[in-house]
Amino acid sequence: MRYDGCKRLDISDEAGEEITNGKQKETQVVEMAVESPEETVVASESGATHRHEWMHGIMRLLTAAVDQLHDREHPAHRSLLAATSLLRQQIDPRIAGDTPDRKGRLLAWQLRKVRSYVDCHIAERISVADLSALIPLSKPHFSRAFRRTCKESPHAFLVRRRLELAARYLLETDAPVSDIALRCGFADQAHLCRLFRRAWGISPASWRRACKARVEESHIAALLSGNPYKKPQVA
Repeated sequence: MRYDGCKRLDISDEAGEEITNGKQKETQVVEMAVESPEETVVASESGATHRHEWMHGIMRLLTAAVDQLHDREHPAHRSLLAATSLLRQQIDPRIAGDTPDRKGRLLAWQLRKVRSYVDCHIAERISVADLSALIPLSKPHFSRAFRRTCKESPHAFLVRRRLELAARYLLETDAPVSDIALRCGFADQAHLCRLFRRAWGISPASWRRACKARVEESHIAALLSGNPYKKPQVA
């Protein structure tokens, strides 16, 4: 009986050790559970940073691809703009809002980006969809914000920039009007003449002759006044 009792006692001790070991294991699991959220946060922040850097890298590649694609009529051009727009929204969802600021106007960096794009691609076909994808905003929201900012529609702004460039070429070069029209993004010479006359009440050729006549008159006046190096004034 003593042997059995001792045996039972030994078994009880072993069971106690197992219970004790079980509690220690549970304590370790609890401690690990307490520590794991902090480790998860650190890992999450590290992963978020990595994803952010990765997305910025993809954004730079897409932007470079858009700049290197010289054929703006190619279907890939609009697809690349759309992909860039979607990725930009993922990087910073705030820029996808309906109104760029409280008054519904474009922010300064947004307007600079649109103007820069227009000036760099003025000889090419530019649509409202192309411009709105740069920011990005939907076409209706972009048009409203642009009008509130510039007091004119995106199309009117584009036409005005093309006319200003055409006037500069007319004054500073001897290129034919037909070449200037294509260089500034107009369909043909008739298209340029129609919009030029509507804006300034005179044809491009007549405007060029009048400006050159004023330059010559100003230069003659400067010679007669004894100052041949005076810069001519053009109205």
